[in-house]
Amino acid sequence: MSTTYHKKDGILILEPDSKIIGDTIPELRQILIKHIDKSETPYILINLKRVNKMDSAGLGTFVLIYKMVRAKGGRIAIINVGKHINNLIVQSRLINIFEHFSTEDSAVKAFSKTY
Repeated sequence: MSTTYHKKDGILILEPDSKIIGDTIPELRQILIKHIDKSETPYILINLKRVNKMDSAGLGTFVLIYKMVRAKGGRIAIINVGKHINNLIVQSRLINIFEHFSTEDSAVKAFSKTY
């Protein structure tokens, strides 16, 4: 898996590619934790457009990152969630902890209002 990322208005926008499963997770986790550690109040948007599969370990990583971001008073959101991943999030009853936006611009705009 490769993960590209960029910043827009101080918000880290990650774009993982392929699957968020097993041995592909450490790269994504490392990028996220590095950003959270550097940021006083982290704002992270994860674009799942190119992700076609996630397992429970990937979901667990998202929960860990969510807790770390919230502990620092930040926000985390996801966009472009495919059917498989959406079903996983709903079935695991985590649908209410992740903010969802329809586009990158709408997420950036919403985040910009909070800081």
